Amino acid sequence: MKVVKFGGSSLADGPHVERAIAIIKEDSERRIIVTSAPGKRSADDVKVTDLLIAYATAVLHRDDYAEIREEIIRRYFEIATFFDLPQKALQFIPQTITSLAETAFPNADYLMAAFKATGERLNAFLLAALLNHQGITAQFIDPQEAGIIVSDQLGPNNATVLPETYSHLARFRESREVLVIPGFYGYTPNGDVATFSRGGSDITGAIIARGVAAECYENFTDVDAIYAANPAVVSHPRPIKEMTYREMRELAYAGFSVFHDEALIPAIAGKIPVIVKNTNAPQHPGTRIIPATDFKPQTTITGVACARNFSALYLHKYLLNKEVGVTLKILKILSAHGISYEHMPSGIDDLTIIMRADQLTPALRQQIALDIQAAVQPDHLEWIDDYAIIMVVGEGMHDRIGTTNGVTTALAQANVAIHMINQGASRISIMVGVRASDADRGTAAIYNYFEKEDA
Repeated sequence: MKVVKFGGSSLADGPHVERAIAIIKEDSERRIIVTSAPGKRSADDVKVTDLLIAYATAVLHRDDYAEIREEIIRRYFEIATFFDLPQKALQFIPQTITSLAETAFPNADYLMAAFKATGERLNAFLLAALLNHQGITAQFIDPQEAGIIVSDQLGPNNATVLPETYSHLARFRESREVLVIPGFYGYTPNGDVATFSRGGSDITGAIIARGVAAECYENFTDVDAIYAANPAVVSHPRPIKEMTYREMRELAYAGFSVFHDEALIPAIAGKIPVIVKNTNAPQHPGTRIIPATDFKPQTTITGVACARNFSALYLHKYLLNKEVGVTLKILKILSAHGISYEHMPSGIDDLTIIMRADQLTPALRQQIALDIQAAVQPDHLEWIDDYAIIMVVGEGMHDRIGTTNGVTTALAQANVAIHMINQGASRISIMVGVRASDADRGTAAIYNYFEKEDA
């Protein structure tokens, strides 16, 4: 059995859904299908999930939502019309969308989660109806019926799967018909809808693949493969044929967004190979993501990625290395403000705390600086916002001498200054801090250097 997930771009309109159905038909082992909500049909279009968020916001603010509601319904009916599916068979769709505005929820966060989840739910219902219309026996199964139970401890819009889910899903292992299950959400033990983080349909697919012990988890999107660098930064980068789970995790940290990095956790636990493929060109082999034990690196580095969404708080104090408990004081302050740090490179008299910028408001930045000033009393303290991190990742780095030298040489040749450099204990990644304005140039320089070395 294969579990197959189609992304929003793969189910955006009738022609794309037609390709998805052809993919399902061509392999009888593709028996569990996970859907996203319809994505953009063109560059200036709006995703259905964003329409649902606007709908939820209008309901919360008691604004007129009739036009948004009708646009959401129209998106699904346009797909049905492409296949000549009678609209009378689809009354579940307008009924569900209309009832959302009339349902009582515990609070605004749960309302938002339920509205957002509806995009995937209705797309799964529609796809099952279309498959049956074309003579393929298919069954729509809601995550509650499937037994996808989640914790909302981090909030109903940032759910995490509970272990009992996997035993619930095991009963589908021998299913001979096609099951269509919406991605992105599950149900709390109290019966409330809670969604995974945005893009979480990938997570649902991986959870189901582990639960049914699938042969593989095929993730269909709109690119032929995962590339060794961002094509917007490097011209015609090398497609990655095969990579390990941990390589994907490292690269996703710095912006490889083709596959949701949290979705790797269930796949890793179940040792399920993940294959990223293109709905529009399914003949391409795509990228396989597999355990390190089954992997033989063909290149020194598998990929290079950069992310700019970081801020750094730099402090300098003479004899800082002699003080006991300085780092603990700083971590307590960050914890008190609900802030996680990413890295904390240090010298004998200085320390830099690197954080995700999207956690920080101007007021919070100021308060953190005041608290650290009072607790540590540094001689100098400043925020650095022009900060980016480049991740250089590859299983082939593990046993190769001189990789760090290659990274620094490439950056020097490109006239990119290094603010911080760190090699992970796994020896498959090197992290480099640079100015945000240098991030693209540095990424391209590193990629081109190692491509030439491995040629």
